[in-house]
Amino acid sequence: MPELPEVESLAEFLREHAVGRAIAGVDVVAFQALKTVDPPVTALGGLIVTGAGRYGKFLDLDCDGLHLIFHLARAGWLRWRDDLTGARPVRPGKGPLAVRVRLTPDDDGRAPGFELTEAGTQKRLAVYVTEDPASVPGVAALGPDPLSPSFTADTLKGIVGGSRMQIKGLLRDQKVIAGIGNAYSDEVLHVARMSPFKIASSLTDAQVADLYEAIITTLRDAVARSRGLAAKDLKTEKKSGLRVHGRTGQKCEVCGDTVREVSFADSSLQYCPTCQTGGKPLADRRLSRLLK
Repeated sequence: MPELPEVESLAEFLREHAVGRAIAGVDVVAFQALKTVDPPVTALGGLIVTGAGRYGKFLDLDCDGLHLIFHLARAGWLRWRDDLTGARPVRPGKGPLAVRVRLTPDDDGRAPGFELTEAGTQKRLAVYVTEDPASVPGVAALGPDPLSPSFTADTLKGIVGGSRMQIKGLLRDQKVIAGIGNAYSDEVLHVARMSPFKIASSLTDAQVADLYEAIITTLRDAVARSRGLAAKDLKTEKKSGLRVHGRTGQKCEVCGDTVREVSFADSSLQYCPTCQTGGKPLADRRLSRLLK
């Protein structure tokens, strides 16, 4: 799933490649992806792209005040096309293509644009056309953005102080902190040397400070590594920069211990026992207890 660093990089990519161009048309292939009907998606035609931004994991294309907002969900992606003039006509129900956004041609006749695709059978990619981004329920419910200047160590202290959630789950909760998902929560906790099952309210002031620093440095470093890359290269960059997530059975780059995994029904987490749990492997599955 694209998380804050990848979505931020996609927003930067769109600012460089789409801003200043006019929308020639938006073709919706996967009709279940479009979550709004008023304004209609056809209202975007002819409008100039004036900005591209991010709300948590949501991308926002500002078109003269009308916003095309989309969430890529677990298996979605944005694919930039330098020229869509020869693209095949869209066919609903055929392949991973969900939405195609066509921009007006350049002087040489090439018409760039991008496609939103979604692999697999669980179709959760969501697209909205709205005059107010806050009208999108997922955007309105977002917690503070960890890369915002207003997100401080005191902000995090207030968040964890009254929560009985395990810290892994808290970091992934978009209503608590926006933008962190399964992969970067693993990475943050590894940097903070903290068990994913530790109860949030049990953190000491020193541990909150360490966690805050881990959140900021991990996300900023990931954004910096991705800056300037083409959209098609972001997935590879993300994978190459991860230290524990997705690296079960490999050596921890910090201590040399073996990276372990805890599996759940629809996801898994990875961690280093030496760095995070005092050398003790976490118990199995959802019945695991916190290792302090």
